[in-house]
Amino acid sequence: MNALVEVSPYVNRRERLFAAIGDGIAILPTAHEVNRNRDTGYLFRHDSYFYYLTGFKEPEAVLVMLGGNERKAILFCREKNLEREIWDGYRYGPDSAREIFQFDEAHPIEKFKEMLPTLMSDRAAVYSPVGMSAQWDATVSEGINAVRALARTGVGAPSSVIDVHAIVDDMRLIKDAHEIAIMRRAAEISSHAHARAMKTARPGQYEYQVEAELMHEFVRNGSRAPAYNHIVASGPNACVLHYNDSNRLMKDGDLLLIDAGCEYEGYASDITRTFPINGKFTGPQKDVYEAVLKAQLACMDVLKPGTPFHKYHDVATESLAQSMLDLGLLKGSLAQVLEEKTYMKFYMHRAGHWIGMDVHDAGAYRVKGESQTLRAGMVVTNEPGLYIRPDADVPEHFWNIGVRIEDDVLITATGNDNLTIKTPKTVAEVEAACAG
Repeated sequence: MNALVEVSPYVNRRERLFAAIGDGIAILPTAHEVNRNRDTGYLFRHDSYFYYLTGFKEPEAVLVMLGGNERKAILFCREKNLEREIWDGYRYGPDSAREIFQFDEAHPIEKFKEMLPTLMSDRAAVYSPVGMSAQWDATVSEGINAVRALARTGVGAPSSVIDVHAIVDDMRLIKDAHEIAIMRRAAEISSHAHARAMKTARPGQYEYQVEAELMHEFVRNGSRAPAYNHIVASGPNACVLHYNDSNRLMKDGDLLLIDAGCEYEGYASDITRTFPINGKFTGPQKDVYEAVLKAQLACMDVLKPGTPFHKYHDVATESLAQSMLDLGLLKGSLAQVLEEKTYMKFYMHRAGHWIGMDVHDAGAYRVKGESQTLRAGMVVTNEPGLYIRPDADVPEHFWNIGVRIEDDVLITATGNDNLTIKTPKTVAEVEAACAG
């Protein structure tokens, strides 16, 4: 239980959604609880869209917003149940939830389907997460059909169903002060975790032992879960973009690529660092690392208001392609490498993505075919990399070197703010962190 919920950000977001739906009705459920087997379940994680508008973390809940002149925000949630609370913990119940989270009404979740046709009546449009699940789409359709059955009584049924996600996606692209403060804390926790990994990782350990150090730092600072599956990839595993096994015995001379970030109060962080397990880069490792760092810093220079989102990927690609030529990984001219996309042998992903409540956060990257323009309040990752697998055309001293460097970057009115700047990044900083 948290009786000191800061509710004003959620109320403000609901007001913005009210303005967007006119006299329609918006209906958003939270996520389903998932059982693994019998009565043992996964740790519940709310639906991001629902939570963005409510701040309410309990399962079995639905938000209904009635637009028009007499706006109403209504929560359907679990009733108080003292017996279940003995087993599962505190429940707000409708009365407390209405008061604490500032809803106009709150009702037991069991009443939702019964009340839905009345709530939908005489509404021109339903705003719902279309395609979220077949079960949810069926629930919305059943409600509309129930209203249609009342047509002879003079009640009008909604004539359209509109994906509410499209509206909320645009809202979520620009982070408010409340969100930015939480994301700073998530970034800080993850930064400490990466520094801890650099300090403790040693040859002869397994990757999962380093992963345990990350989780230790997350949990001790109030984060119950990672924002995504950790990548703790040593040696050749660093060239596998989504490696998740964490079971390799790390060897002297290996690089260790860690892509890991915590989720804190519903918001993700996402940091990647690459470091030598024995504390010192070899010459080829350092060359590749500094090529990636150069590209990442070049990207930082263009992450500012007014820049097309896709611009920094182009900057990363050009910088890395030139470095591939300089290192002898590719042959030809820069123009030829870019045109033929031969750089994709060593760099095959984008330079970044939105981040917020979800690690790959909501929001369009293109609008009507044109790149989204960066604006103050947006948060992106900046994560170029190089992944060099063994090949007859590749100098052997570069084999199995995989490097990615990633930060979370807030776009500000005048430029950007690197939320993860405290994470060691230069060669000197990384080697000092490894030395402890």
